[in-house]
Amino acid sequence: MKRKTAEEKYKENVRKQQKTLEEFAEYEFEWSRDLMLWYDVKKLDIPDDVYRACAFFRNREHRNKPGSLTLLYEMNVRCSEELQEIERERGFDFLRFKYMMYAKVLDKGGY
Repeated sequence: MKRKTAEEKYKENVRKQQKTLEEFAEYEFEWSRDLMLWYDVKKLDIPDDVYRACAFFRNREHRNKPGSLTLLYEMNVRCSEELQEIERERGFDFLRFKYMMYAKVLDKGGY
């Protein structure tokens, strides 16, 4: 049985990370649509920072801005770890908060 070289291991790790980020981007693409629809159904004005983060995923801007998706993914992991378990009734409040945090990360990262 042949052992993997360091280069093969590196390429496999990069491939796994890219797949994870692509899945994250698709997941957030769907949630951004849902959040914008929620604001529309409730007839509320969407805050600028939330809209900016939603538009970032909806317009797939992460493809042109290297590193931005990684920062957003890290923020998603951090939100999931630090915040309590979310009840169904508070789901969109959590989603709104998460997108506000995404906007801050994008602003701080210069995107």
